[in-house]
Amino acid sequence: MIKKVVVLTGAGISAESGIKTFRDSAGLWEGHDVMEVASPRGFYKNPELVLNFYNQRRKQLLMVSPNIAHLNLVTLERSFDVKIITQNVDDLHERAGSSEVTHLHGELLKARSSIDENIVLNWNKELVLGDLCLKGSQLRPHIVWFGESVPMLKKAIEITQEADVLVVIGTSLQVYPAASLIDFIKPNTPIYFIDPEPAILERIFSNLTIIKEVASVGTSKLLSLLVD
Repeated sequence: MIKKVVVLTGAGISAESGIKTFRDSAGLWEGHDVMEVASPRGFYKNPELVLNFYNQRRKQLLMVSPNIAHLNLVTLERSFDVKIITQNVDDLHERAGSSEVTHLHGELLKARSSIDENIVLNWNKELVLGDLCLKGSQLRPHIVWFGESVPMLKKAIEITQEADVLVVIGTSLQVYPAASLIDFIKPNTPIYFIDPEPAILERIFSNLTIIKEVASVGTSKLLSLLVD
């Protein structure tokens, strides 16, 4: 039986493609308070600011490409049943060729109705005031903002529960609810934690292997460890 490898990815895997990590040491996103650009309250207060913020992120995304780390995960699919759960809102896993990707925090290249979250459209251009869904409401970025539920969390938990191997790449595992996923693995599941500055995990895991490298180097080492 082919082993199931579940990969949880964060900002660190996309950083090598040139995508900025939004939040700096002061907790600001591109000079904005996070609640101004990543909360329902911020959107209703100043929708133009929020739309422009994500327009800039979308424009940046369309100028970059998947890196070696993304491609290494595609290579991993040749030997394992690989499912990716990402906290990232970019589409670099998909562009690299990964076949199963679950986005916990939404997708930058999609927009959705501000009154019906089930109306989701592919969107790779600027999103401006006056862009409406079929029900006549303003479209908003298809992003899970602070204070909103995480619709894909249940699916992510179910995927994690089936893991024979868990790989964590480029995330501190400090941001919930994504950080809670590690609590749903089966006992003694091998964990590979790839990060140049890995955070200290709150729980002690007997089968933990830390690969203290950036994602491109770390995933190359992972391939050598997992693939005969």
